[in-house]
Amino acid sequence: MRVKVDQPKCVASGQCVLAAPAVFDQDDDGIVQVLVDRPEAVHHEDVRESVAVCPAAAIWLEEE
Repeated sequence: MRVKVDQPKCVASGQCVLAAPAVFDQDDDGIVQVLVDRPEAVHHEDVRESVAVCPAAAIWLEEE
């Protein structure tokens, strides 16, 4: 799994950080930051939840 984000689309809701804090963070403006673009399997479900709850559809996955 590879995590991709479109930072200009991010609306700084922070839902991704709440769902997967080991993978996402926010900068000072609240814009998503990817901490780990290839998360370990233990985090995959949390990352999928982040994709599902992102109100701007700014996160997507590439399954490898």
